[in-house]
Amino acid sequence: MKRISFYILLIISTLNACNHSVPQLGKDSMDDVIKSMTLEEKVHLVIGTGMAETSGDSAVIGSTQKLVPGAAGTTYPIPRLGIPAIVLADGPAGLRIDSIRDGDSSTYYCTHFPIGTLLASTWNQELVEEIGQSIGNEALEYGVDVLLAPALNIQRNPLCGRNFEYYSEDPLVSGKIAAAYVRGIQRNGVGTSLKHFAVNNQETNRMENDARVTPRALREIYLKGFEIAVKESSPRTVMSSYNYINGVYASENKELLSTLLRDEWGFKGAVMTDWFGGKDAIAQMLAGNDILQPGKVEQYNMIVEGVKSGKLDVSVLDRNVKRILELIIESPRFKEYNYSNKPDLKTHSIVTRQSATEGMILLKNDNGTLPLDENIKNIALFGCTSYDFIAGGTGSGNVNRAYTVSLLDGLKNAGYEVDESLKATYEEHIASENKKNALDSSGAFSRFMPVPRPTELVPSAGGLAGQMAKSDVALVTLGRTSGEFVDREISVFKLNKEEYEMLQSVCKTFHAAGKKVIVILNIGGVIETASWKNLPDAILIVWQPGQEGGNSVTDVLKGNVSPSGKLPMTFPDNLTDVASSANFPMDVKADIDVRNKADKRTSVKNVDYTQYEEDIFVGYRYFDSFGKQVSYPFGYGLSYTAFEYTNPKLKIDNGVYTISVDVKNTGKFVGKEVVQLYVSAPNNGKMDKPEKELKAFAKTGELKPNETVTVTLTVNVGDLASYDEEASAWVIDPGNYKFLIGASSRDIKSVLHLDVDAKIEKTRDILKLKTTMATLKK
Repeated sequence: MKRISFYILLIISTLNACNHSVPQLGKDSMDDVIKSMTLEEKVHLVIGTGMAETSGDSAVIGSTQKLVPGAAGTTYPIPRLGIPAIVLADGPAGLRIDSIRDGDSSTYYCTHFPIGTLLASTWNQELVEEIGQSIGNEALEYGVDVLLAPALNIQRNPLCGRNFEYYSEDPLVSGKIAAAYVRGIQRNGVGTSLKHFAVNNQETNRMENDARVTPRALREIYLKGFEIAVKESSPRTVMSSYNYINGVYASENKELLSTLLRDEWGFKGAVMTDWFGGKDAIAQMLAGNDILQPGKVEQYNMIVEGVKSGKLDVSVLDRNVKRILELIIESPRFKEYNYSNKPDLKTHSIVTRQSATEGMILLKNDNGTLPLDENIKNIALFGCTSYDFIAGGTGSGNVNRAYTVSLLDGLKNAGYEVDESLKATYEEHIASENKKNALDSSGAFSRFMPVPRPTELVPSAGGLAGQMAKSDVALVTLGRTSGEFVDREISVFKLNKEEYEMLQSVCKTFHAAGKKVIVILNIGGVIETASWKNLPDAILIVWQPGQEGGNSVTDVLKGNVSPSGKLPMTFPDNLTDVASSANFPMDVKADIDVRNKADKRTSVKNVDYTQYEEDIFVGYRYFDSFGKQVSYPFGYGLSYTAFEYTNPKLKIDNGVYTISVDVKNTGKFVGKEVVQLYVSAPNNGKMDKPEKELKAFAKTGELKPNETVTVTLTVNVGDLASYDEEASAWVIDPGNYKFLIGASSRDIKSVLHLDVDAKIEKTRDILKLKTTMATLKK
């Protein structure tokens, strides 16, 4: 449709709105509104209005993009029926819209909150809900109706480019954290979109890759987090993923989007595609994918012709339209909220600073290196990332913020002294490296792509000696970034030559003088630590903590806050130790070139298809079940204080297991503890069982030295079930179950036993694997 045609339609529609005989959304019945819509209006409503970067392919040529510049998309307005456009915008770590607008002197910055992995590392659902409320407030005040978040795909492999957006290798952690995020956002009346549904665990060839997964692994691992979030938070929308699942596009998969999501789980909201996802618009409509985003002319034409030819029954179109209208009618824009464009960014900066500290994880702390002694004043600050701090990842998970507090800034703000000559050396080097990297970036979507980190500086022996002489301690920051579109390369999983030489030299020089070295990991996902963790005195993972990052890190270093984060994933000794490594695209650019030159029918493993042969043995389920050594286990994290677990109890009442344990702070610092409950099922049935599985967790409030609190955890009897593919049912095998109370998956404090009776709950026989695949067995 031409731009002029759209504006003529708007004028006609507005004039018709004056005719009170025309039903109005919100005043008349929704069925009457739908009956009054033309076929063309219905079809426009089920596709988006285009995207600024690709306006030539849009259905309405960006007609509503100016509602909130920089938003990801909108729905189609029909003024004559009282139907406004609503705005959809990205937001896993905060709202992403344009901060500067043409002809407008005002700014529209948003707060960059901590990345998803850090939020999961807090293990604190109440805190995540509060963060969500702050993010939702910014969306509300800037006129956004649906935030395209949270992202909760499983961190199947450390190299996935979007792991920073995701929460965990465990579905319970993922689901609970996502549900808290959704509840917080939606307190504001703003909707959310659970994404990417489902099995979007790699970025390589993400729009063509076929994820081949057993129904059991789907149910227990890759869909379970979504199920938890849907049932516990009622998100207004779900976003279908780009990939195929067992041969069927996710956005065209009726078994996934209707049978499972709606019929089994009871989802009542709307389903939208990921941007440009899927191929067959009619198949998407039939599957229950209500909105096709961002909207293209060919989709519009395909659906119109489909209805006219009978390939798409108009009742299906009406069903999808109704779900979209139900979404619109709950939106702030429909309710005529008077958004201010002035959210309380100052208060939100305090929220992000405080919240980030709770997800930081202390991996090592020899001889009480941290918190920093009060006598420490002068700090030698090494590593490019100390001066060029990483707030978050790139792509749709990025946030256009007003500033980022570097580690250098944070230390200075806290009164520490940092050598100015060392600072100048690093800043000159970083500027040169960034200029070089900018020249290498091109293309329409280059601004969304990860930018290479500066090559690390290796200080000279003389320079190191000088820094050691005038400093009390050394801090070394190692940084990693990643983002949408590409997976990480093997080379960034390990420290490169320059990083290792720098760390080794700093440690050798400072240790020779009896001074300590602390490593700060400003990263978005797992990296290798086993080969170098013996070098420094302390290691603190700060992840990518948002725009106040440097202040948050300093709060932990100084001891204003005791670290209480725990790993939501395992840190392996080696990348090849990860069970999915043989079935994940690792540096596959050459393979893609080969495929493009070869016969079009040739399929390349891990590019055109990926076999999830590790099955249910993802993360700690694999490492613990197969007795593999790891660098740091799932659930691990140190504190400045210590905790004692006593008096464990277990009782059952009406199908609910209640487990309690007393936790006492036995150290000298105020601190919080994460209590984790794992269950070990008897291996007496036909299904292979993991050695243990997380079934509940809780975080204490701040405990003073010698203070004790009773932590209570609950597990429903159905949570003990495994999925039996042959029976298409959740099955509890009878026998003796062990309830393991721990501080990590490998630090079990108490074991309780209980005999459990058999139980079976039937499901639909769907999402079946269509190829033969040898799965991992114990």
